[in-house]
Amino acid sequence: MQTQRRNMTEVTDFFLLGFQASKCVRVFLFCLFLIVYWGTICGNLLIITLVSTSKNLHTPMYFFISQLSIGDILLATNITPKMLEILLYNKGAITFVGCITQYYLFCTSEAFECFLLTVMSYDRYVAICNPLRYTSVMTRTCCIKFAIVAWCFGFAITSFSSVSMSMLKFCGNNNIDHFFCDIYPLLDIACSDTFTVHLEVTILISPTIIIPTSIIIISYVKIIVAILRIPSSTGRQKAFSTCSSHLIVVSIFYWTLFGVYVFPTQEQTMNIPKLLALLYTVFTPFINPIIYSLRNDSIRIAVKKLIKI
Repeated sequence: MQTQRRNMTEVTDFFLLGFQASKCVRVFLFCLFLIVYWGTICGNLLIITLVSTSKNLHTPMYFFISQLSIGDILLATNITPKMLEILLYNKGAITFVGCITQYYLFCTSEAFECFLLTVMSYDRYVAICNPLRYTSVMTRTCCIKFAIVAWCFGFAITSFSSVSMSMLKFCGNNNIDHFFCDIYPLLDIACSDTFTVHLEVTILISPTIIIPTSIIIISYVKIIVAILRIPSSTGRQKAFSTCSSHLIVVSIFYWTLFGVYVFPTQEQTMNIPKLLALLYTVFTPFINPIIYSLRNDSIRIAVKKLIKI
């Protein structure tokens, strides 16, 4: 009876297990993710600085890219430092409040990016399909409103599941088989009924992932049709180059989200969601500045001007 009561003691701290591997592998991963994190912060800060200081980059596209960089810094800073600690000690302790906070900030940044990528696809749609109306539609005021709505959307929509998560009871097992406090690993160790949380997550997936994905697909179908109607091959190539970077990032981002949250398979081991999670929490914030901007001629010119100053 005493053992049963002890096992039902409410958990106030968790242990993130991360990637259970040998010390050599963990040291290698620690160095790799430390370099990636450093590159993520520097690359995204560079984008924010360039867009803020260079008049040539005061366009809707680069404004949205700078907002994306802010979201990437928030996401990487929320996830990577704790993951580095886990790799260093082969386990990382986190309080219940800290875990829920990490989960909330993670969901906020992901929901924000879902909405922002949708807005960016709309921006490309207007630029290619309605170029004569672009400046009147995508005004500075409109862009700022889109950004504010995206942030409000991120903070608001994740509040529901975060509040529900904070009301769950955890007892006995306090080991989370992941490198951050994600929803499904947390629900796996909860000792109270999780039906309501599962239902909320299923409902929230629609406005967060499915609807934005549908809008992006529709936008790019129309964009591709408009590009194919351009008579010259040079014009088609130039038009496609303006949206190819966004399409690459969208494909990587949504493919991993669908794999983990929309169509998870029972047969997959826990390492599969971990590897997919690494893509959208660690590597996507790192490659976004490279794919979107650092290979762009306008960015290179802005960098040269910044260095001369």
